[in-house]
Amino acid sequence: MSRLNPDRTALIGLAGSQGSGKSTLSRVLADELGGVTLSLDDVYLTKAERQAQARALHPLFVTRGPPLTHDLRLLTRTLEALSQATEDDVTPLPAFDKLADDRRPREDWPLYQGRPPFILLEGWCMGVQPQPDEALATPVNALEITHDPHGHWRGAINEALKADYADLYARLDGLVFLQAPSFERVLDWRCQQEAELLGVSTLKPERRREIGDFIAYFERLTRWMLNGGIGADVVVSLDHQRRPLAISGGRSISGR
Repeated sequence: MSRLNPDRTALIGLAGSQGSGKSTLSRVLADELGGVTLSLDDVYLTKAERQAQARALHPLFVTRGPPLTHDLRLLTRTLEALSQATEDDVTPLPAFDKLADDRRPREDWPLYQGRPPFILLEGWCMGVQPQPDEALATPVNALEITHDPHGHWRGAINEALKADYADLYARLDGLVFLQAPSFERVLDWRCQQEAELLGVSTLKPERRREIGDFIAYFERLTRWMLNGGIGADVVVSLDHQRRPLAISGGRSISGR
């Protein structure tokens, strides 16, 4: 992470699959070290905007999560406001209500005063690289077979990764990747998270199936990232219990 500069606000990316612990880790680091954390989950397009996106591009874009369902202009404005703030400036931080599946009203956004020494930007697809065009030809799961047989959805996502998302990732001073042991573990982690929130030991089978259907939207790029399709500076390999097994220098397929 040689691009860190003490004279300006550093922007550090934190990537990891659903349930990998990136949100908890980023909050702890920000609280302990005096920075601020932002999440891609909080800059999703509004429900109305995703419905419009679904009509214009592909019906699958109504579901939040994949690239092209984020408001990167809102994120960029927030990053710039934080980076340029004086000690008296107050910056609203976007917030998304997942239960309502919509952005929270602006008056409910948390506020950050001053200019933080660093910003931790976390998200499941932070730093993911575009796939080779030939990799898009074959569906990876039933969702793509049934709802994206011609590859228009995944093709649009891949083009976005070459453009606006690449511009965002190029702003990073460093990127840390929490690497799950496998994609199959992601479903277990995601179900474990929800069970803990509900105060139960295990989820009902039908709810587990629903979560499995949801993470199918993330499967293609998650598998790609686990196989090296991410320009990370540091890779933290996790075991099945999310415990770090090894920390190594990242491998960038983009030559960054």
